[in-house]
Amino acid sequence: MIRDDDNFQERLRRTQEHERSLTRESWKIFQIMAEFVEGFEKLVTIKPSVSVFGSARIAPDHPDYELTVRIGKALSDAGFSVVTGGGPGLMEAANKGARQGRSPSIGLNIQLPREQAANAYQDIELYFRHFFSRKVMFVKYASAYVVMPGGFGTLDELCEILTLVQTGKSRHIPIILVRGEFWKGMLDWFQDKLVGTGMINAEDMDLITVVEEPDEVVRVIFDHYGSRGFEPSQEEREIMLEL
Repeated sequence: MIRDDDNFQERLRRTQEHERSLTRESWKIFQIMAEFVEGFEKLVTIKPSVSVFGSARIAPDHPDYELTVRIGKALSDAGFSVVTGGGPGLMEAANKGARQGRSPSIGLNIQLPREQAANAYQDIELYFRHFFSRKVMFVKYASAYVVMPGGFGTLDELCEILTLVQTGKSRHIPIILVRGEFWKGMLDWFQDKLVGTGMINAEDMDLITVVEEPDEVVRVIFDHYGSRGFEPSQEEREIMLEL
């Protein structure tokens, strides 16, 4: 039979454990706030910028690596800061290309158990524990998204920006997929299954542009903005405050 003092000790233990857990969760808020504040402070001056995504697993001798270097340089020479996830593979390639150009090269690094290691081509380095705060930084100052072949992380960022633009939670920016052959199966599935079953509207497919070469990437971005300039309008600024 359990004595009353045993019940009391168990209740006390559970209460103390709950309080420790709550305290730890509450203090995480300040860590998250710090990530946002540092990101805003360091990135507010990089405009206009283009966020570039792609696989961390692509080696420097792969054709996509060299293509991404060329894209990074073309964007940088066109006056765009180049923002990547800061890691190896195609992120490194984009930062490397940006360094060869005339505009800043930025890495938004994420702390992961494996795979992510900061590349050596970053003029501005930021480090995040949380994917969600890092995602805000990718979107907030971007004039365009350039998406190279990649895995789950790349698809995550692609779907994030498509959702934000589609729902009006972000301003409309070019979303550019590079290497049509890689993306064809996914785009065919979007058209067949998502449009075909009414999960998205047919015009949502117009949010995506597919290109092959660096000069096409730059042209699509300039064509999108025309003569209006890259600075968000007052209405777009208000939208971006609600990200």
